Amino acid sequence: MSTVYNWQLGRDMAYPFEAAYPDRQFAFVFNINRCLGCQTCTMACKSTWTFSQGQEHMWWNNVETKPYGGYPRHWDVRLLELLHQAGALGTWNPASPTPQAPYGNYNGRTVFEAAAAGHPGPDGNPVALGYLPTDTEWNTPNLFEDNPTGAEATRKGEYFRRGAELPGHQAWFFYLARICNHCTYPACLASCPRQAIYKRPEDGIVLIDQEECRGYRKCMEACPYKKTHYRSVSRTSEKCIGCFPRVEGRDPQSKGQPMMTRCMAGCIGQIRLQGLVRLNPDGTWAEDRWNPLYYLVHIAKLALPLYPQFGTSPNGFYIPPRWVPTRYLRQMFGPGVDAAVERYLAPDRETLAVLQLFGKDSRICFRYEIIEGPKVFETEIRGRKMEIFNDTVIGYDRDGHEIVRCTVEEPLHVRHSRHANSI
Repeated sequence: MSTVYNWQLGRDMAYPFEAAYPDRQFAFVFNINRCLGCQTCTMACKSTWTFSQGQEHMWWNNVETKPYGGYPRHWDVRLLELLHQAGALGTWNPASPTPQAPYGNYNGRTVFEAAAAGHPGPDGNPVALGYLPTDTEWNTPNLFEDNPTGAEATRKGEYFRRGAELPGHQAWFFYLARICNHCTYPACLASCPRQAIYKRPEDGIVLIDQEECRGYRKCMEACPYKKTHYRSVSRTSEKCIGCFPRVEGRDPQSKGQPMMTRCMAGCIGQIRLQGLVRLNPDGTWAEDRWNPLYYLVHIAKLALPLYPQFGTSPNGFYIPPRWVPTRYLRQMFGPGVDAAVERYLAPDRETLAVLQLFGKDSRICFRYEIIEGPKVFETEIRGRKMEIFNDTVIGYDRDGHEIVRCTVEEPLHVRHSRHANSI
């Protein structure tokens, strides 16, 4: 085992390979508060990459309903239980946040450290604690869709007849959209006995070499997020490829500029924002103040990693839902949840402007700037003053060309009365 630095845990950790980082890292932010559960992202991916024989039950992008849903079924609950049985679950030690340790220090063991301590899991993977899902667990990606939880909401044969208000709903669920996190320390890569999995040096996208893969499924067993899949026809494993031809700018629509993935560009709820972030030599994010992803993760601290305690340093980040009990969210997104929810309930001026960039253009935004506008609204939310300014936010591509310009207030266009009965 080598020693690498995991900034999401705030400490060094054990990993089977020496640290190696790309020039820029593929990363994304999903705003759960906006997700409709419409599955447009799922079908955009399906119709592009996994429509062939042997891929019928393969969903590189999926949207599951929490707390009960999961693809494969109960994937996170099962892994948390394995970590619990191994005595690997720990606690977070809050400290003064820094870019090197924004969430403090985690004193539990990762999936790599748990396996090294003699807890390889039920299938015996010596590299990372995990398990191999059964075929039955893969067969129902939408099981428990729209099922709420809460004592009053789950009484058999009764409807939930009360209203709800923030900060926490008594009856609740939320949609969790997931793709491969293209982790900084991928468990799938570490566990492959053929070394068929690699991270691209130009963008950190994790790929499987189909010529080298023999379908041993050690990657499926090790990946804590269960985002590698077995294809029986070819007897190889496959996974999300980060739509790398689009990221490279090879899509005909991009005119050479990096584009967002199909799932992100197709999202009608505008919950997704993708980027390429610069890294320091130790794998932490290099300061890039006007990159929207850097702002949301390190400045506003709205976007948090999914299950950072697993130890793979995922590059997918989520703005947690504001109506869900924070105790549940803490185990999923770490100790930054409470502050993130409060900031989202009453966002400051810059945050409100940056949130307008989500879903506005299919090209990747590398930099933004804000032109200040007039104040249009003022209120108080949970004792905090909130002001809304009709600022204009402008996004720029890799070469500094403007790709999006929008205001905080969405323009309203009223049709002329002569068109009232024109249909």
